[in-house]
Amino acid sequence: MKFSFTKKSNRTRHISFLLAVLLAVSLLANHFIPSSIDINKTFEKFTLSLFQQEVSANTINLHYTLQNPAEYGVLNTPVTYGGFSTDKVSAMASVENCESILKKFPYRKLSKENRLTYDVLESYLQLQKEGCNYLLYEEPLNAVTGIQAQLPVLLAEYSFTKEEDIDTYLQLLEATPDYFDALIDFEKEKAEKGLFLSDEVADSVIEQCESVVSQGKRHYLYSTFQNRLETISSLSQEERKQYLLENEKMIQKHVFPSYEKLIRELKSMRGKGEKMTGVCHFPDGKKYYQYIAKRETGSSRKISELKSLIQKQMTEDLLAISQTGVSTEASATVFSLQDNTPESYLKDLEKKITKVFPAAPEVDTEIKFVPTDMESYLSPAFYLIPCIDNTEKNVIYINRSHDMEKLHLYTTLAHEGYPGHLYQTTYYASQNPSPIRSLLNFGGYVEGWATYAEMCSYYLTPLEKKQAVLAQKNNSLLLGLYARADIGIHYDGWSLQDTVKFFSKYGIREEETIAEIYELIVSTPANYLKYYVGYVEFLELKKEVAGRKGEDFSQKQFHKEILDIGPAPFSVVRKYVLQGK
Repeated sequence: MKFSFTKKSNRTRHISFLLAVLLAVSLLANHFIPSSIDINKTFEKFTLSLFQQEVSANTINLHYTLQNPAEYGVLNTPVTYGGFSTDKVSAMASVENCESILKKFPYRKLSKENRLTYDVLESYLQLQKEGCNYLLYEEPLNAVTGIQAQLPVLLAEYSFTKEEDIDTYLQLLEATPDYFDALIDFEKEKAEKGLFLSDEVADSVIEQCESVVSQGKRHYLYSTFQNRLETISSLSQEERKQYLLENEKMIQKHVFPSYEKLIRELKSMRGKGEKMTGVCHFPDGKKYYQYIAKRETGSSRKISELKSLIQKQMTEDLLAISQTGVSTEASATVFSLQDNTPESYLKDLEKKITKVFPAAPEVDTEIKFVPTDMESYLSPAFYLIPCIDNTEKNVIYINRSHDMEKLHLYTTLAHEGYPGHLYQTTYYASQNPSPIRSLLNFGGYVEGWATYAEMCSYYLTPLEKKQAVLAQKNNSLLLGLYARADIGIHYDGWSLQDTVKFFSKYGIREEETIAEIYELIVSTPANYLKYYVGYVEFLELKKEVAGRKGEDFSQKQFHKEILDIGPAPFSVVRKYVLQGK
């Protein structure tokens, strides 16, 4: 999605309304039989048609992907949130049809850029085909990245550049009941199959829904709408007044009742889900976890190999910590810049990364604060991905309720800003990639890169070298523990007691804290995994390239090659970096 967020322990970036991007191309098949005249133009026409069809299937997706849809041939699209697919046969047929068309293109005759798009799309379709077996296993509601929490934010950030945007937005609000009805039907089908939420997670979702409704006219969907109207200077005062009344009507008549109905239905389904346990307890749960581990991390490693990879990096981090000779209890991460505002931190990072990262495009970045009534449900910070045809305007949200100390804020802004999400997104957009690439989500690359960027940022701070090493390795180690616990809970079947025992081996013994971590991991399988495994995959590739090139190795060149490839599975990233394909 281009309006997706992803959340790690406390960070959010992605939410997806569609359970999977299923590229239904049966109507396109006869239009893309490649000829030898101009293979590349035909291929680009094919991928553009895929893009047009998929981006049109969801109005929010469209709005957050394209500022000017007509310039991409996207016209007269229906106003819809999309839906939830449970038809395995239809979904499989759609993916296989797309795959068969793709394979008709002679790979060797494609340009390098188109071969890259081919490789990424082929890998994505293979994952989607595997995912067709698990449509009901997906969970659009959870305490971390659930629709119930993310939808209001996406609606509040739905920008108005012309009057037509206002009308479309209001139609979306009116369509909310139908979308929530489809969501409820999906959850009921999950419940019938024994795949529903645990009572604990259901209660968290219900609480979040109640928070939305309880705000009444104080909800930020009122105030943000009024603010967005101000951007349309052509509106008369009377027109503004009418729009405000219409917005109030839509919220009261359609949005809030949708949340109230979801609350009632979730309460009626309590007790139909598994206890607070990992997905391995579902039918074919281990196979499902193997699939989502591959999908979320972008790594083709088996679960046993992921365990070894995680343990290896954790061991390296522990050794590095011991070699600093500094006690974690005694260390003082005194951190200060002349100006300690988020804006100044971001500028400091943007300036300092130029030594080892390629030049970033000039963009405008606005830092906003999470609305007070949503602070308890959203991350310490998150980056809102811009439209692919307007990456000059960027927004990073900061959640003031988390009261981050200076070092944490600095490294968080590195993750969300420079050289993390904002930098990677705008840099890649400046390469003018195929539009279809913007819809193919590879969380391991995206979140792995942002985590890698976060780790690099410790060495850009005013901290002494030993303190920087200690702080960075501690953070890396903690993420490694979460990633290993993710596998333990969802693949090995760890109970809460098993998880407490695991963390206690590393000096973490606060059972209440571990219980919170356990609930978070249970509700979002493989979520922690993509941050850490993605990060470590980049580290492993960096070591391999450095080993091959020796003194000729350049961090800046390595970073450029990674960024030029863009979001992709690591098999593709490795192919293009190591073989120069």
